[in-house]
Amino acid sequence: MFRPFAIVIAATCLAAVPALAAPPEGFDARVETLRKEMGVPGIAIAIVEDGETTLARGYGVRKLGGNAPVDADTIFPTGSTGKAVTVAALAILVDQGKIAWDDKVIDHIPWFQMYDPWVTREMTVRDLLAHRSGLGLGAADLLFVPRSDRSRRETVERLRYIKPATSFRSGYAYDNVLYMVAGQLIEEVTGQTWEDFIAEHVFEAAGMEESTSHGEARFATANRAFPHARMDGGLRGAGKQELLDERDELGRNAAPAGGLAMSASDLARWLSIQLAHGKLPEGDGRLYSEAQAREMWTPVVLQPIQDLPEALKPTQPHFDTYALGWDVRDYQGEKIIWHGGAVFGSLTAVVLIPEEDVGFSITINSEDGEMIRGLMYELIDHYLGRPRGDWPEKWAAFKQERIAAGLKALAAQQSSPADIGPSLPLPRYAGAYEDPWYGRIAIGQGKDGLTIDFTETPRMAGKLEHYQYDTFVTRFDDESIEPAYVTFGLDADGKVERITMKAVSPLADFSYDYHDLLFTPMAAAK
Repeated sequence: MFRPFAIVIAATCLAAVPALAAPPEGFDARVETLRKEMGVPGIAIAIVEDGETTLARGYGVRKLGGNAPVDADTIFPTGSTGKAVTVAALAILVDQGKIAWDDKVIDHIPWFQMYDPWVTREMTVRDLLAHRSGLGLGAADLLFVPRSDRSRRETVERLRYIKPATSFRSGYAYDNVLYMVAGQLIEEVTGQTWEDFIAEHVFEAAGMEESTSHGEARFATANRAFPHARMDGGLRGAGKQELLDERDELGRNAAPAGGLAMSASDLARWLSIQLAHGKLPEGDGRLYSEAQAREMWTPVVLQPIQDLPEALKPTQPHFDTYALGWDVRDYQGEKIIWHGGAVFGSLTAVVLIPEEDVGFSITINSEDGEMIRGLMYELIDHYLGRPRGDWPEKWAAFKQERIAAGLKALAAQQSSPADIGPSLPLPRYAGAYEDPWYGRIAIGQGKDGLTIDFTETPRMAGKLEHYQYDTFVTRFDDESIEPAYVTFGLDADGKVERITMKAVSPLADFSYDYHDLLFTPMAAAK
């Protein structure tokens, strides 16, 4: 899932100036030029200034090969920016007196259980939202990546098998699975599913008419963007743009962590509500109270700061924190509240500059993050009165360097595998295996060799090709799934006692957490 990108204050800061009264001069032409140069099929942007929408429009097309244009009402999957919407739903329940931020989760979900019994007892609603649980980065994302038929409750029940990476509340590690718990909590408290509660109490109440929380509603919307990615250049992110199968959205069990679709016009309303601390744009009511708005923006945990190359140093912060569904950081001395979002084939950024009463959103129907990041900093500079930094071009250059380094590393690791193994005849690797939190896989033997089937994830199966020793490489039938090394560990009798995995690509998204899996033979297979 899309992560925040770190930034540090520049050596010399310009004095703050009042927010400018409109988007940058020539902005539409600038966006369209960048879109074409970077190969992004479609983009939608919303800007709100002093409570007024000054821009809500689309550029490009909804999908490659088509001519239907993106407009202000085209809905895009918005990924993890939806975490703030889940938090807003919880804020509504806090205002209603049905929950409190520091309530114990087990007070509302008695069957909730983490790996550590003490953490189970101490986990609060606030803890669910701040990425400080002790779980590792992206822990258990394979429960919904690349797709899933699991129910949300079943997913939450598997938390008890996920071992922590650090101690509780000791630091930051981004996760999605605990936002699934937050969605389940809404259902336990209200009797409504997270999807229905969001549709009624957030979208309808806020006047966000195109936005969808149900996958069925999204696919029934004709004016929707389609996902695209680059996958034919040696690793994901390189090569030409390709249209993806939109059925391959992330599992709906994970929707509270990032399963919404929104339009630029609706995002403009969302930005206005955020900047007004919960007040509705028409001024005749509130979505949530000002007290809950303060809670949502109050930092809870420090985030580590990524060291960026010299050209991007001015975008690196002095501090970076996570609040409730929002990142809170500085940009050259100014407070920025934002969140990024990604699902396969789409990216989003939602950005607020509270002291200037400005907010904007950028959504694209591809995985070209340099477009998002570049325009994000270009707009921030504009509204802070700073000169244009040509950030899209600099982020594009940084991405190309990373892709080149990734391809080089991939070529090096695959250049000369040892011509040794496998240790056993292929039939002896076959069988049923199980990981405590993920569930089952099946290793089979076909006429062309071994196969692998992630039986609890639809359409995640393919061939295993021998690499070296007792390690094989997956070749999934669905080429959009990141391939993995599959290593069989043998006991003293030459029987398979475990299977471990890791992603082949050095740039694989953290949600492909193959490295957290430990499969052992199921009893029937022994």
